[in-house]
Amino acid sequence: MTLSNDSRPLYIKMHDADNVAIVANDGGLKSGATFQCGLSLITDVPQGHKLALTSIAKGDAVRRYNVVIGNALRDIQQGEWINESMLTLPEAKKLDHLPKSTMLRPDLPPLDGFTFMGYRNADGSVGTRNLLAITTTVQCVSGVVDYAVQRIKKELLPNYPNVEDVIGIEHTYGCGVAIDAPGAEIPIRTIRNIARNPNFGGQAMIVSLGCEKLQPTKLFPAGSIPIQNNDTPPVVCLQDTAHVGFESMIASILRQAETHLKILNERQRTVCPASDLVVGVQCGGSDAFSGVTANPAVGYMTDLLVRAGATVMFSEVTEVRDGIDQLTSRATTPAVAEAMIREMQWYDDYLKRGGADRSANTTPGNKKGGLSNIVEKAMGSIIKSGTSNISGVLSPGDRLTQKGLIYAATPASDFICGTLQVAAGMNVHVFTTGRGTPYGLAAVPVVKVATRDDLAQRWHDLMDINAGKIATGKATIEDVGMELFELLLAVASGKKTWAEHWKLHNDFVLFNPAPVT
Repeated sequence: MTLSNDSRPLYIKMHDADNVAIVANDGGLKSGATFQCGLSLITDVPQGHKLALTSIAKGDAVRRYNVVIGNALRDIQQGEWINESMLTLPEAKKLDHLPKSTMLRPDLPPLDGFTFMGYRNADGSVGTRNLLAITTTVQCVSGVVDYAVQRIKKELLPNYPNVEDVIGIEHTYGCGVAIDAPGAEIPIRTIRNIARNPNFGGQAMIVSLGCEKLQPTKLFPAGSIPIQNNDTPPVVCLQDTAHVGFESMIASILRQAETHLKILNERQRTVCPASDLVVGVQCGGSDAFSGVTANPAVGYMTDLLVRAGATVMFSEVTEVRDGIDQLTSRATTPAVAEAMIREMQWYDDYLKRGGADRSANTTPGNKKGGLSNIVEKAMGSIIKSGTSNISGVLSPGDRLTQKGLIYAATPASDFICGTLQVAAGMNVHVFTTGRGTPYGLAAVPVVKVATRDDLAQRWHDLMDINAGKIATGKATIEDVGMELFELLLAVASGKKTWAEHWKLHNDFVLFNPAPVT
């Protein structure tokens, strides 16, 4: 990354071979602004948007990150603003003949001595929060569960001070769906594995309606019950004849909840090595600074965590699709590379069935923030994965079974990606944003990273880390990456994030590629 060393005007160039750079100045720059190198703008350029460092002829490649992000649809003059309307979208990379395990790096020295205060579970996993979770088999019961959760918080939770919260695992699945169709296994195993998240301490309980297609025995077949030391799922079925009236349903839920609260209240935080962290990384409301400040800092943090023996998941199929060759070359084995290719192909086919392709990913906010298309967005997104070798691949809804850097194949939707990472076993979440979002999760603490000073200052009580200081030269990527690593350990030990402070959280959103009937 090259940063113009004058305070104003200021541009950021990512690679020596690039013929574009982005304007770093808050509010952008006006026509006539001249950089220290002598380049003058001939048009206004908003903050984060691209300016032509040289003249670019019609049809010529436009390069950022030393990657072709498009070809010019017309002649572009030096110093001109380049936006999405002026570029073609390159064809997606073919999935055959990709490099596999060709750019493996030697393991960096282990990072020892870092710990956090977590909740050790009987299955060996570690929670960063101590929560009672109430799983629902069908959306029909969500209103009842929400009412019950409020009662539990008011009437029972004060008696169990070591339990931090009570949440409902509510969703829009369970009936009116083709329950046995291809693809239906994805939402089912997602709900099942969410209930097994380490922050729930093996004490999730279940509320069922009774007539739904997703019966408790289908959701939790033999051997998959998320309740430790219990062979029978603790199900409250609202249609049971014993329930006479609404209050009797609520009373049953409260009685069942109290048995779990008593067990959860016995949990105590204990010293755990950083290797017990399971971190999900994600970006949303991205802008052109995402790949310059926040995501590179997250990538540095990712490398630190992998060196410490922890697990880090990066995701979002459409946001890595255009860099698939970068990923397969970092796969520890050809089999891992093949698994990534298989997930890419599955998603290509899924989008095609819906009459869409990867270009549907970019949002109006992404474009307003300077990202012209999915290729440019993908180059900035992949950086979150750092530089470590990729040791495993998860399909949507799967649960982690190994450590290291893992590619968890998920849609790029913030809500679906977060839901699937919770199902995989994430106990801390890192979320970068350039446009700004109040995103949060009730099940897992979310650390929010702002890409720009302006966002960090305006949303000072929603953003946990300001990576914008990298763009202005006040900090390095390494500085912010270490700051983030240390904050993660504190959050894992109980420090509240801003989203937790305000009790902000998004609903779980299941990925269901199967038909709705």
